[in-house]
Amino acid sequence: MDNISRRSLISAGLGAGLVAALPGAAVAVSTADDAGLRTDPFMLGIASGEPWPDGFVIWTRLALDPLAGDGLGGMPARQVPVAWEVAEDAGMRTVVARGVEHARMETAHSVHVELQGLKPGREYFYRFRSGRHLSQVGRTLTSPAPHETPAALAMAFASCSQYEHGYFTAYTRLAEDHPDLVLHLGDYLYEYKKDSYVIGGGNPRDHQGPETTTLQGYRQRHAQYKSDADLQAAHAVAPWLVVWDDHEVDNNWADEIPENRDAGQLNDTTERFRQRRAAAFQAYYENMPLRRSSVPAGFDMKIYRTIQWGQLANFHMMDTRQYRDDQLAGDGWKKNVAERLAENRTITGAEQEKWLLDGFRNSTQRWDILGQQVFFAERDRAQALEIDDVSMDGWDGYAASRRRITQGWLDAKVRNAVVLTGDVHRNWANDLKVNYKDPASPVVGSELVCTSITSTGNGTGSTTDPVMAWNQHLKFFNDNRGYVNTKITRDAMTADFRTLDYVTTPGAPVSTKASFTIQDGVPGLQARG
Repeated sequence: MDNISRRSLISAGLGAGLVAALPGAAVAVSTADDAGLRTDPFMLGIASGEPWPDGFVIWTRLALDPLAGDGLGGMPARQVPVAWEVAEDAGMRTVVARGVEHARMETAHSVHVELQGLKPGREYFYRFRSGRHLSQVGRTLTSPAPHETPAALAMAFASCSQYEHGYFTAYTRLAEDHPDLVLHLGDYLYEYKKDSYVIGGGNPRDHQGPETTTLQGYRQRHAQYKSDADLQAAHAVAPWLVVWDDHEVDNNWADEIPENRDAGQLNDTTERFRQRRAAAFQAYYENMPLRRSSVPAGFDMKIYRTIQWGQLANFHMMDTRQYRDDQLAGDGWKKNVAERLAENRTITGAEQEKWLLDGFRNSTQRWDILGQQVFFAERDRAQALEIDDVSMDGWDGYAASRRRITQGWLDAKVRNAVVLTGDVHRNWANDLKVNYKDPASPVVGSELVCTSITSTGNGTGSTTDPVMAWNQHLKFFNDNRGYVNTKITRDAMTADFRTLDYVTTPGAPVSTKASFTIQDGVPGLQARG
């Protein structure tokens, strides 16, 4: 046995491993036997994520029957060896690291490999093998060295992909745009059973299985989504940074509080919801290219973290669900809820808030980018000054928390603050302020809100919303499906809102609905031709 074989995959947590990349390795990838698998076990595709200067995570999960009701994908009740290799070329000729991991039944036959020892700021390619079965080849990247400022980064972000509401064509279009990094800001999947969340004209596709409340249910639902070819294409093109919103667990959940607490509901007690959360978190980790630092501990799972892209950008990936106070007044849009202004209300929790503020103070990067879930800017539906009508589920329901974060990047003299948002199934582009009630309050940052991949169906195509007339910091609105492409350089961040006219049938072309620029050192959005 050579060095690579001896050092391949030190098991940790839920089967994750940390592997040093050793150039010139000559171990044959076919050392993994087929364990009796007579059909292709790579039906859920492959993925990479969490880039750092000398490595990244590569992921796969074996399944022979992805929709099996027990959530185990039709796999045998034993571990299966899976070989992996990383190369400098798409043809996999210049291999720089390889090894063998064992996909285990207790983690739904998922495989996480953490690479280290690679070169910073480089493109790499990877694949897996189980016996005679070979996965597709994926492309990924390491981040630049900490002291380097790369010329540019192509980053795309997306959210809200309800399988039943349409086809994931937007994921293929995103892959065709060839980003170097993808951020998914939540609602990667939805928990509902068939016919529970139906769009006008009917859903073009259906979920398999009941509403997800158990580990086997969440595993089956992840497998149904991961079986989609469009989603697989987006995962294979670049490394991803993922955070959840609510539907990965339960609509509008907050900390240990479920959406429904009525007698007779499956999730009506704190203890039942803890069990549901633990199941959802384990399945989420099993199905995402996350580091061992995110291995769940029961119903707790840490997903907030910062990924540095050299001296160009910090990506502060946030969790606005697990630590928040409960939404006020029944979660939705409400008028004149004074408690939303309370100083002790938090959407992040004290520990995460401190982590973020410390990150601002320690930042030396040109761009500090918050990857988070819910609408950040004030969005008041009431035109009268003495009335406010805002969403209790977004940052408007936690106004003091928003003010502390915004003031925090100002106090730290963050060079350029940009908030990225999902959740609302519409495109928005917003200027950010400390005091939204004062028209003279200066602009201190920018928010880019991506629409959904499919959620709520085709959309109307509208580019106007009446609230923009009296919320003049809201600069753009659009009701189409799609994603956002950005290009980040030393001098500017540009954003293209990429949209599709329809998703209820497959194959829609993509176009750019609007474009904005944020100039280095100049807070606020500038529309581009």
